[in-house]
Amino acid sequence: MAETVVFTLLLAFCLVGLSLQTVQAKINAMFVFGDSTVDVGNNNYLNNTKAKANFPHYGVDFPSSTATGRFSNGFNTADQLAQQLGFPMSPPAFLSLQTRQSLTSQMFKGINFASGGSGILSHTGPLLAGEVIPMSMQVRHFAMVRCNMDKSKGSYGASDFLSRSLFFISSGSNDMFEYSLNGEGDDTAFLVNLTSSYKNHLKALYHLGARKFGIVSVPPLGCCPSQRVRNPTGECYEVLNDISRTSYAAIGAMLKELQMDLPEMKYAFGNAYKIVSYVLQDPQPLHFKELKVACCGGGPYNGSYACNQTLPLCANRTEHLFWDWFHPTQAASEMAAETLFTANKNFVTPINFQQLTEL
Repeated sequence: MAETVVFTLLLAFCLVGLSLQTVQAKINAMFVFGDSTVDVGNNNYLNNTKAKANFPHYGVDFPSSTATGRFSNGFNTADQLAQQLGFPMSPPAFLSLQTRQSLTSQMFKGINFASGGSGILSHTGPLLAGEVIPMSMQVRHFAMVRCNMDKSKGSYGASDFLSRSLFFISSGSNDMFEYSLNGEGDDTAFLVNLTSSYKNHLKALYHLGARKFGIVSVPPLGCCPSQRVRNPTGECYEVLNDISRTSYAAIGAMLKELQMDLPEMKYAFGNAYKIVSYVLQDPQPLHFKELKVACCGGGPYNGSYACNQTLPLCANRTEHLFWDWFHPTQAASEMAAETLFTANKNFVTPINFQQLTEL
């Protein structure tokens, strides 16, 4: 079974290059929502947040070794997925479009609304990160963009354009981090609330014109370096993994129900929990050698402190699964994006991201 899974992942990497020229013609633009896994600099413009990555060693492997606000040593998952679509990288951060002219010139090319530290629930973020842009506000930001699109192309023109765009969402991890830090709780009630809120955000985007949704589930959060610190043995913190794993089924069921209510909705749902779990079980074929220790950070597993220029930096970054105490390396993000794009139903359902773009 493990050999079959690894072959599937490797085959995804080989096939993805064959489709880039045709995919971009089918997708007008990419709009990104979520947390630090896909933020490309929105948090740079927030004054009262701890969730920033616009300083070294972040960006050490980005072009020109620039720290852009991505929580990575280089490109993040939004960038890597955009590259599968034929674009050079993720569209720019919404808050970087400071003038009406810059917004108008960019809105038909795609925009990234994601914010590090944010969650699906509106109250997620301030406890750990300070000021963030929750999903509800990200959707409102997109509503502003839709209004400008209507003025430019008319309602029909804007709707037609958006129906052939990809709406990529990666969120939920911070909701679960905060929930687990609060101690014992009702997991079922938490997930019901989380899933209900997620459903409302997706419905709002649908009514604003979104039709093609590429959604990523929460990975095994208990295996992040910061969470291994919570386990005296240094193994994954399974209390958090249990919530992460259960959320996949809850959100998957919600998406099936939502598609029945919204007849034009199409989606691909990536199982990040399973993707990362298989890498943890058999990393060698994918060239990962260090699964526990972050490339940059401090304390046990480099999981006690956030990365900054005063802390040690590993040299073999392509062999590390984790860049810092929470986030994947550029190499891990590339693996994930390529799997989402071409893998079979073991990892992405009911169709993969490439198939979604072709509808």
